[in-house]
Amino acid sequence: MKEYQLNVDGRILELLGPNLYTNIYYVLAELIANAYDADAKNVYIISNKDDIRVEDDGHGMSYKAGDITKYLNVAGVSRTTEADSLTKSGTRRKMGRKGVGKLAALSVSEDVDVLTIANGEKSGFVLSRHPENDNRLKAISEENVVFERINNHGSAIIMRHPQYRLHTTLYAVKRNLLKVFPLVNANFKIHIIRGNETTTIEDFDRSIMGELSTLITLGENFASLCDLVPVSDESRKRKSELVIAREKKNLPVTMKANDGVEHQYSLEVTGWIGTYLTTRGRKAEMTDFPDNFISLFANEKLGEFNILPIVGQNKLTEVFVIGQLHVDLFELTELPDMALSNRQGYKSDDPRYVALIDYVRKELLVEILRIRELWADLKAKKKKVAKETEQLKDEARLREAIDTFRRHASEDVANTLTARRADMNREEIEAAVLQSINAMSLDLGLKNKVDAQKKKILISQTYKDKPLADILHQMLLFNNISPEDILYTNCDDEICRVPEGEAVYDYLRKFFVESYSTQKIFVLFVTSENTKSSWGAITEVGAAWITKVDHKIFNVHPFRPEHPLDDNAQWQTTNREEPTKGELWMTPMGADILCQKIEAVCNALGYANKSRTKNKAYLTTLVVIRNES
Repeated sequence: MKEYQLNVDGRILELLGPNLYTNIYYVLAELIANAYDADAKNVYIISNKDDIRVEDDGHGMSYKAGDITKYLNVAGVSRTTEADSLTKSGTRRKMGRKGVGKLAALSVSEDVDVLTIANGEKSGFVLSRHPENDNRLKAISEENVVFERINNHGSAIIMRHPQYRLHTTLYAVKRNLLKVFPLVNANFKIHIIRGNETTTIEDFDRSIMGELSTLITLGENFASLCDLVPVSDESRKRKSELVIAREKKNLPVTMKANDGVEHQYSLEVTGWIGTYLTTRGRKAEMTDFPDNFISLFANEKLGEFNILPIVGQNKLTEVFVIGQLHVDLFELTELPDMALSNRQGYKSDDPRYVALIDYVRKELLVEILRIRELWADLKAKKKKVAKETEQLKDEARLREAIDTFRRHASEDVANTLTARRADMNREEIEAAVLQSINAMSLDLGLKNKVDAQKKKILISQTYKDKPLADILHQMLLFNNISPEDILYTNCDDEICRVPEGEAVYDYLRKFFVESYSTQKIFVLFVTSENTKSSWGAITEVGAAWITKVDHKIFNVHPFRPEHPLDDNAQWQTTNREEPTKGELWMTPMGADILCQKIEAVCNALGYANKSRTKNKAYLTTLVVIRNES
């Protein structure tokens, strides 16, 4: 009878087994990767009453040829040279490297049946967290090596009495698997089976791309995804700005290889990043993984599910972001293994990881969020233009009403004076004028409507100072100011931006400069060294001075605001690590003054602001507050 023996201390299995993975889908991803490395074309995930079974139609393992002995060599490196990196067929690059993936199933079950057949030769044994003496494993007789879906070649992993279960709907299981194992196509399919229900994953592209509004692809292998992104009527003419195919990104990295010699490598980044059309209706169904993520893959295998919390800045629009990036240099055989011990992430200090994170944080994520802003503006443009058109009609009616008022009032006073032959004293003349004004004032009821439709606050800034402007925007919202009342051209929320294609100056001219309404906009100026190089910011300062609008200054040290701004009044000061870039921070006094000014704006415009204590507490969630060192 065949004998099966592990070449690792059984205590290691007892420790690693329940702790290696904490999510059933990571376990399934490992088992699917093993099937891929075995040149399988089909993987069957079968959820039964008392077990979860994973079968594949790969080569299978031969006891006689030593395949099973090699399999039981836990943590034996499967790729030591580039020649070892290919599967038996020579058509696929191996995903496995360390050999610990075979233990993944022990995270789900204490005892796992391993069945395999190669060229008709059947073998089977029980992989256990608690192997017998001498690390021997219980053999399964050939008559009990029975498969549900395969015949002459392949393997089955049966996780009995699993501690974790799959999602209640196959649709959710499918979506979760696509997030951790996207490499599916006509030559490698995943079949999910529960009772009489069956669903097959064979086309990743259409499953995700049809739900996106924007997309950036990197590398020619992913360029075809652009054709799968739906385009609305509003954005059809601008599709080339919303869906972009790029060449792969190359990042230089210098590091030591396993032989101790330092080399320079080219870290090639391929894949894609995009944003959803909407997030409505997802959360109730998808509970195993967040819907917004940026995953990292190496050799097509998931290495880290989500780097978005690392590269993101907690922006409102980040909830729409989804991406999958491929960096095969992470798994280059001649370089040190950079995977964490739990195989669910990478070492954060590895030069390859540092270079990638820096690129995604500073370039790729910033660009896709900017593109989504354009998409949101295009989507809202029709509605905004219609609203603005109605506002202009109300402005025209107000202008006509005021002109009519002036004409009628003056005519009425003239008629009164003429009828009385101008033998009236001053008091009688004033009374006649007042009577005429009161009689005509009903024509001016439209003014309140016009005033109510206008933006109340303008946040004037340069794009480089957006971080501080975002803080002001969040503080205004926290103090019960509606986003409809705020004009902020670089806001992540499109409600605060003017219609796409319209300059902010045109909007201000139409509704404030040329308006017969006397209401002015309250301006919050964000000033810094960047202001001097921004013509738009300088123009807004000049316009504020000409129109005599109320304003508050929020300044980034070491810049000093000057006339025509009210530089005699106290301004709020925020600090930055460098004059024009870097992380923001405030002193306790600076934070208090910022809250004071936000509250003053609320009082001036009639909003019910929060208390100083609540405002300061909320501000600490937006910016670092510390004493000067």
